[in-house]
Amino acid sequence: MKKPAYKWIALTVTTIGSLMAAIDTTIVILALPNMLQDLHSDLVRMTWVIMGYLMVNTVFQLTFGRFADMFGRVRLYNLGFVIFTLGSVLCGFSASDTMLIGARVLQGAGGAMLSANSMAIITEVFPPEQRGQAMGINSITWGAGSVLGPVLGGFILAVASWRWIFLVNLPIGIIGTLAAYLLLHDIAPNPRGERFDLLGALLFCVGLICLLLGLMSSIGAGWFSPMVLSLFAVTIIAFVAFILWERHTPNPILDLHLFDNRVYAFSVAAATLQSLAMFAVNFLLIFYLQGVRGYDALSAAFLILPLPLFTSLISPFGGRWADHDRFKGATPASVGLVIQALALVVLIFLTPTTTYIILALALTLMGLGGALFWSPNTSTTMGAAPRTRLGVASATLNTMRNVGMICSFALALAVAASSMPPQLVNAVFLGTVGHLQASISRAFTDGMSHAFLASVLICVLAIIFSVVRESKHAQSTATIAPQVRSAASSVKQSDSPHD
Repeated sequence: MKKPAYKWIALTVTTIGSLMAAIDTTIVILALPNMLQDLHSDLVRMTWVIMGYLMVNTVFQLTFGRFADMFGRVRLYNLGFVIFTLGSVLCGFSASDTMLIGARVLQGAGGAMLSANSMAIITEVFPPEQRGQAMGINSITWGAGSVLGPVLGGFILAVASWRWIFLVNLPIGIIGTLAAYLLLHDIAPNPRGERFDLLGALLFCVGLICLLLGLMSSIGAGWFSPMVLSLFAVTIIAFVAFILWERHTPNPILDLHLFDNRVYAFSVAAATLQSLAMFAVNFLLIFYLQGVRGYDALSAAFLILPLPLFTSLISPFGGRWADHDRFKGATPASVGLVIQALALVVLIFLTPTTTYIILALALTLMGLGGALFWSPNTSTTMGAAPRTRLGVASATLNTMRNVGMICSFALALAVAASSMPPQLVNAVFLGTVGHLQASISRAFTDGMSHAFLASVLICVLAIIFSVVRESKHAQSTATIAPQVRSAASSVKQSDSPHD
């Protein structure tokens, strides 16, 4: 029987991990020009400093979520802290861009272990009536980390080497590792008789890697180049084979019965679409502020701060609203999406001379909407998952959100690349150019407006999924749990080997 105080201990420890990951996400972008010059690299390889982390973090979410359900969520979470911290140290001591990318890949693996299990741990220890509040408190760290990242990064780069943006993770990582090892423990015993689905994991990884590589390659080569089309073809084949295999294997890496629950399936869909609509916004606005408005990289990062600031301030209220919502969090999540859609509508009308007050208003609305959406939607998603599959349920949610983020990132780069010469895109991205020519500025803002219009339409689709998931025809959580328990029971009784 767990002590009442343990849930708050678990929340505190998982929040430390979230803070470390959030700071690392925003602090790295600011240091790209310094790293490029110091390591004598180029923009393509520096882009992989970001994308390598995100890709590995995405690809291994499901694998580590399944490992967690089989061998213990706390054990995987502790290991994630160790690997993330080790990767940070190796990043700080990298002697080449190749070593830096490799260290970021290691960081991504550790980050996947942390993110695949943090929501599962919180869901397991908090009762439904407090789960939204816990998710809201945890999500504060993402907003706070987004605020601290540019501030801390700007200070470090002003007084020291870029290497310290990674080494700053060392004390946080040591504290988090010790806290996780000494204070956390699994609540439920690990299941017996289950095997890891190696073929399913390989098919999923191949499909996802080809999808991500195809999206990134399309930026320079075009959507209909032979290489991009080949990657997408392999993606389709791998995912079709993955689904067919998962439907028949006794120990699937992804229990497709999770999606029999309408609440879970529609919540994941809403989260994926929200990431697809929103992730490109920051990147496009950084381009806009640096290239069109002529701000330096640090100033542009500060001007974006209303978004993460309001996200961190409002998230706890969004969580508490979810705990008292008769539709289990669907109401605040849907309201949040509507607010974010309104923010995107405002951004559609940005011009090269729009006052910052308009941009600040849009960023404030976006931060407010994100705060109302994220923690209630996550609480609803995890609340709809059976206890024996919390690791996979959390990992699936994170995987789909990350895929949405990468697709959104590819969209942002495509908009930038289509509106200005490639060498100018590089210069704006690295903060080495001031105002763009008037014609190029107008072309970029026009392309940006089209991207924001597409994001509005995607956000509307997310709103539809969010609203209808709790209709009177929706399945309750209780419907899926017996199915999964029955499947698990039949697996335990089966000794048949599995490829």
